Amino acid sequence: MRYWMLDGECWIRHAGGSVPGTRWRGQGVAFSQWRLRGRLAGVLGALVLLFPGCTMIPNYTRPEAPVPAGWPSGPAYPRSAAPETSPLAADLKWRELFTDEHLQAVMDMALENNRDLRVATLNVERARAFYRIQRAELLPTVDAVGSGIRQRIPADLAGGDPPHARTADQYSASVGITSWELDFFGRVRSLSQRALEEYFATEEARRSAQILLISEVASAYLTLAADLENLELARSTLDAQKASYHLIQRRFEVGLAPELDLRQVQTRVDAARRDVARFTEQVAQDRNAVDLLVGAQVPEDLLPTGLSAMASLPEVSPGISSEVLLHRPDILQAENLLKAANANIGAARAALFPRISLTSALGTASGDLSGLFKSGSFVWSYAPQVVMPIFDPRAWSALTVTKVDREIAVARYEGAIQAAFRDVADALARKGTIQDQMEAQQSLVDASAQAYRLSNARYEKGTDIYLNVLDAQRSLYVAQQGLIATRLVELTNRVRLYAVLGGGADPG
Repeated sequence: MRYWMLDGECWIRHAGGSVPGTRWRGQGVAFSQWRLRGRLAGVLGALVLLFPGCTMIPNYTRPEAPVPAGWPSGPAYPRSAAPETSPLAADLKWRELFTDEHLQAVMDMALENNRDLRVATLNVERARAFYRIQRAELLPTVDAVGSGIRQRIPADLAGGDPPHARTADQYSASVGITSWELDFFGRVRSLSQRALEEYFATEEARRSAQILLISEVASAYLTLAADLENLELARSTLDAQKASYHLIQRRFEVGLAPELDLRQVQTRVDAARRDVARFTEQVAQDRNAVDLLVGAQVPEDLLPTGLSAMASLPEVSPGISSEVLLHRPDILQAENLLKAANANIGAARAALFPRISLTSALGTASGDLSGLFKSGSFVWSYAPQVVMPIFDPRAWSALTVTKVDREIAVARYEGAIQAAFRDVADALARKGTIQDQMEAQQSLVDASAQAYRLSNARYEKGTDIYLNVLDAQRSLYVAQQGLIATRLVELTNRVRLYAVLGGGADPG
C-alpha cells in the first residue's frame, strides 16, 4: 500500500492495484467502491497500520508581522547599532553579560529556587504528559477482562417440556480492545497536534519566565547597589553637616557667627538624618525584593557594596532587522498557541464525518468455572461500529468557534509582536540618549563641587554668607544623587534591552 499528497488531497492505493484508492477532498468525502475479501479484521488492521495520518487541519501560514522591518530612527535613537562590534542579544549567554561573580551566584540561586520559574517548569511537564495522553488515543487500549454471571431464568423463558425454571451460569476470560476509534479523518491526530503545540507553548513560556527572572534579579541587584551607594552618600553628607554644625556652633558661642547660620546648618543636618533613615529603609526593602526573587535569603558576602564597584555590562546589538523579534520566546509561545488553534479546526471538521470504532476480544467461556480453559471453550468477537452524524447543529457551531478562536490567536500573536517592538524601541531610545545624560550629569556634579568649594572659601574669608554655602552643598548633594540614578538607569536599560531582544532564555 502506498500513499502520497497531491493538490492538498490524501491518497491511498494498493501497490498491486487490486484496491482502488480512497481520497478526501475539501470538507466532503467520497469513497470509491471497495470489495472486502477475506476477514474484515485483516483489512481494517492493515488500514490502521499503514494509514498515512491525513488530517483536515488547514494549511498554516505565519501572519505578516505588523511592525516595520527596521528599528526606529531619529534624534533619540543610536546612530549605529554597531552589529560588527556588539554581539546579538540572543547569541550572548547571560553569564557573558553579567560578569560580576557575586551577581552570577545570586542568579544561580534564583534559577534553582524561584517559585514562579518552578511553576513554569512544572507546567511544561504537565503539558508534555497531556500530549502523551492525547497521542496515545491513536493506539488501542488492550484490557484483560474476567467475568462471571449466574442468573435464574423463569419457566416461560426457559422452555422445556414441561417448562420449568432453571439457573444458568457463565464464566469468561478474555483479552480485547474496547471502542478503539479508527482515525480515518484525522480527528484524534488533530487533537494530538493541538496538544503538541500547546506543549511547545508552555516550553516557550518557561523560557520567557527565565528571561524575566534573570532581568528582574539583575535589576533588583543593581537597584540595591544604587541604594547602598545613596545610603553611603547620605551618611557622608550627614557627617559633613555635623562637622559644619559644630564649627558654626563654636563660632556662634564666641560671637563670630549669627544664630541664623546655626539654625540654617541645623536644617541641613536634620535633612541628612532623614535621608539616612529613608535610604536605610529602602536598602532593607531592596534586600527583601532580591530574596523574594531568589527564593531564599542571599548571603551577606554575595550582596553588592555599591553601584560603582560592580563590573560594567557590555553593549548588545539589536541587529538591523526587527525580524529578530520572531525568535523571542513570548512571540514563539503566541505562535504555538495560534498553531494549536489551527489544529483544533481540523478536529472540528473531522467531527462532521463518520466516526469508526472497533471492539474486539479473544478469550474463553464456559458454563462451568472448572471448564473455563478446557478444549473447545475458545471464543472471539469482532464488532466494528460506524456513527454517521445526520443532524447535530452543535458540530457546525463548534467549527465556527474554532475558526473564531484562530482569529483571536492571530490577533494576540500580532499584538505580542507590536508590544515587543515597542519594548525594543523604548530601550533603544533610552540607549541613544543616556550617554548624553551621563555626561551632562557628571559635568553638573563637577560644577557643583567646584561651586561648593568656592562658596566655602568665600565664607571662611568673610566675603560671603553661609546661606550660599548651604545652597551649594545642597546642589552638590542632589547632583551626586542624580548621577547615581542616571548610572542605574543606564545599567538597567542594558539589562532590559538584553531581555526584550530575547537574551537569557537558555542556560548560561
